Amino acid sequence: MNPASTILRLFGWTVNITVPDAPKCIICVAPHTSNWDFVLGKLAYAAAGRKAGFLMKSQWFFWPLGCFFRSIGGIPVERKGTHRSLVEIVVEKFRTTPGRLQIAITPEGTRQANADWHTGFLRIAREADVPVQLGVIDFGKREIRINDVFIPTGDIEADMRAVKDFYRRQDCRGLYPDQFIL
Repeated sequence: MNPASTILRLFGWTVNITVPDAPKCIICVAPHTSNWDFVLGKLAYAAAGRKAGFLMKSQWFFWPLGCFFRSIGGIPVERKGTHRSLVEIVVEKFRTTPGRLQIAITPEGTRQANADWHTGFLRIAREADVPVQLGVIDFGKREIRINDVFIPTGDIEADMRAVKDFYRRQDCRGLYPDQFIL
């Protein structure tokens, strides 16, 4: 048992990840109502023997924080001075990165209540031709699970409805349940 598994077990959490270990993928994570979601998600993925990256403003990658963030999978995103969208930047990252690249994204985009989820993760997955793994951090059951893969069709509205329907069926609860809106 690795240290991440031990830490989660000590705090009463279980990890249930059954999707294939895709070399490249987006991991859609919800609900996102607390900063603890990040910690739990990183521990759960490490408990499964996997390593996922995450996007972060490049301004946070100054010394010594930059070294720390990179070491835990942080991917700096420079948006100032470029006319490219974040979707274009991340799609290029998928296309030019040899080997593995798994990026966790919270479609809510905030820890506050937000029913208007960001669609960028769907556009990135479609344009980069990578699957979306649907991850759940359920504080009600104290379980982190990734058991489903979604392949975007390109119809963003229909795809988002399908993703939200998936989370609706999960009957999951964030740390602050009133902040999770579908």
